[in-house]
Amino acid sequence: MEIIPLNGVWQFKGRDSQDWLLATVPGCVHTDLLAADQIPDPFYRDNELGVQWIGETEWIYRRTFDLPPEFSRHERILLRCKGLDTLVAVSVNGVQVGRTDNQFRSYEFDVRTILTSGQNEITCTFESALKYGQARLKERDIYSMGDDHRLPGGNYVRKSQCNFGWDWGPKLVTCGIWKDIELVAFDTARIEDVHILQRHVDGQVRLLCDIATEALADVPLTAKVIVRLDGEKIGAGEIALENGEGQAELLVEEPRLWWPNGMGEHPLYQVEVQLYEGETLLDSATKTIGLRTLHLIREDDEWGESFRFECNGVPFFAKGANWIPADVFVSRLAAEHYKGLLQAAQAANMNMLRVWGGGIYEAEVFYDLCDQLGICVWQDFMFACAIYPTDEEAFMDNVEAEARHQVRRLRHHASLALWCGNNELEQGLVAEQWTDHTMSWADYSLLFDQRLAEIVAQLDPETDYWPGSPHSPYGDRADWNNPKWGDAHIWDVWHGMQPFEYYRTCLHRFVSEFGFQSFPGPRTISEFTIPSDLSINSPIMEHHQRSPDGNAKILHYLSEWFRLSTDFDYQVMLSQMLQGMAIKYAVEHWRRSMPRVMGALYWQLNDCWPVASWASLDYYRRWKALHYMARHFYAPLLVSGLGDLESGAVEIHVTNDQQSAFDATLDWTLMTADEGEIVSDGMISKNVPALGDSVVDTLDLREELKRYGEANLLLTLRLSAEGGELSRNLVLLSRPKHLKLGPPALDLKAESVADGRVRLTISAQKPALWVWMGCGEDAPLSDNFFHVFPGQPVFVELETSLSPEQLLKKTKLFSLWDTFQP
Repeated sequence: MEIIPLNGVWQFKGRDSQDWLLATVPGCVHTDLLAADQIPDPFYRDNELGVQWIGETEWIYRRTFDLPPEFSRHERILLRCKGLDTLVAVSVNGVQVGRTDNQFRSYEFDVRTILTSGQNEITCTFESALKYGQARLKERDIYSMGDDHRLPGGNYVRKSQCNFGWDWGPKLVTCGIWKDIELVAFDTARIEDVHILQRHVDGQVRLLCDIATEALADVPLTAKVIVRLDGEKIGAGEIALENGEGQAELLVEEPRLWWPNGMGEHPLYQVEVQLYEGETLLDSATKTIGLRTLHLIREDDEWGESFRFECNGVPFFAKGANWIPADVFVSRLAAEHYKGLLQAAQAANMNMLRVWGGGIYEAEVFYDLCDQLGICVWQDFMFACAIYPTDEEAFMDNVEAEARHQVRRLRHHASLALWCGNNELEQGLVAEQWTDHTMSWADYSLLFDQRLAEIVAQLDPETDYWPGSPHSPYGDRADWNNPKWGDAHIWDVWHGMQPFEYYRTCLHRFVSEFGFQSFPGPRTISEFTIPSDLSINSPIMEHHQRSPDGNAKILHYLSEWFRLSTDFDYQVMLSQMLQGMAIKYAVEHWRRSMPRVMGALYWQLNDCWPVASWASLDYYRRWKALHYMARHFYAPLLVSGLGDLESGAVEIHVTNDQQSAFDATLDWTLMTADEGEIVSDGMISKNVPALGDSVVDTLDLREELKRYGEANLLLTLRLSAEGGELSRNLVLLSRPKHLKLGPPALDLKAESVADGRVRLTISAQKPALWVWMGCGEDAPLSDNFFHVFPGQPVFVELETSLSPEQLLKKTKLFSLWDTFQP
């Protein structure tokens, strides 16, 4: 087996241009034009509008390469294109060797008879996917949701759907060689497929390794299989292949099981397959796996039908978010980008991410990191918010090839928890018959109930399949929001303008989408604006807002919950606090409702450009207030309060995600908001059951409310055990805008701790709510947007190259009190 990479420096030009420019492969046309200083940054201000011509243009890429004579002597030489975006004619030495029409497939073309020793040339001609889709629409119009922020025709192209625009992303239709391209040569045979199945019985794991090869000659082939853990060989076997196929069995007697984040460790085993003819090594392949069972459990219960995930037989509440492509131009994402985002997800106690169906099947490094970090992956197939021509045979064949490729590519990952057919097609896009805005249930079913389900069952039987999100498995197929079964997308808050309290009426079995928007922070906004743009309703701020009336919605909800500041920076930071409150309101309710509700994945974790959106991490991976709050409301142990002003009662709940019960102490303090004077307090010792929620106490605050008023009372909760604090929370008895806060007199101290970290100590003389720090450092703080009370300092750490003295000079403290000031 011999591989010659063809990545690196290429040339490119528009079809009608005479000038060839330098390009980088992997890459895309926009990043190549940026590097050649041919276009301005599309993310800056409204430059996006001036570069729409790129997606309408046909582009040509070429390069030359030299082949040594010995390479040409191989029996089979293939041009392997791991990712071409999207409609491409591929030629070698002037001979067209193939055409592609799917961004999500890997293509191989036989080029042995076309190549020559010495210099060769490869050319890739990219047709405009935008023009292709629009031409197909003229032949037969099929509908896409959100046409006001989405270029039409993308649903005819097997390409990232959000590339045509979305309600959080720009309209920048890409093309290019976005993954590796290489020449692959071999003689005799090569490994074509490796599929590893697991059988967990009596504390042991039996690995069944199915091996398939492509053989060029009828010769005896053998396969050796080696299993390693942390570099140490723990098992090996050898089998003779029949007709190029075979199954090897290996027993792992003392398996170290893989667990989701927060439930245990995430050990990974390497399974190497070596292909031999006699003593000659022909090829090898390695898969990294985790030993675990991971299933979606649907069974009848007292509330309908369950929708919960179990790992190694243990149910867990899925805590996490939805994932979109981390850049409009995904080819420029490096491993460090993925690492920063996924480590942030783990740090916020997430155990699941949903790879949303309007983006891409992610890069290998994404799944590798999820394996390492214990983050389960709900994997959508790439269909979202549109009608698709499932009644066209060519389209269906293309999708089948795509699905088979992706299932084979991803099925070995320990983190893979679910295959899901699509995003939101059942929310009004399917009916009994085809119409201007719907496809028929029969043609929908051909792909999402049948074809994809069959592919998953055949190629990845250990992973469950779910036809769509949301999806109703029973009764009326349009009953996608029934709380008795399935997953739900709850958008009545935000799109439906319902108050946050509406979340507490929702008891769906699993909430796979819900969200609330905020602006990115002032530092990120400065990356795409000039000073005259700094108004919520300026043209540029509205350009970087793709949800219809999104900025107006933020201001509406802000006026409901907070005092409207006239300071722009305070406005954007208040929007982040508002976003965090909304999601906290929902998550705490659903965690209190387990086991009836067993998952909450908020929309969304990340951004693909600097924009006002539902993300908790902005485009530059900077943590917004929501992400800091998620560390607390997704913590394995959660104390929360549920107040009822009419009765004056507050239920205190403790939610325990862990597999064992524990003894804990709950301290509660009722204090005045203006001075921090303690009105009453108490302490309770309780044994907290495992894997559930329990009410540990109910406080009667009628007398205190009558005496002090709801606007001048704060209830703090603190859960602790012998190891220290486990969870803390604040129960508000009025909206923040009505609170009778006083000047908190915040104080800040700093000291060095081990490993280049600095510890900050924040104290206050009066209650300080939503204290946030700005220090000019991109490294996330251990906490932010926290509450500080008299006599209860808060300690925050961060990694920095600054000394404590330098950090103190750069750091500024703010709190809700500051936003109250005119």
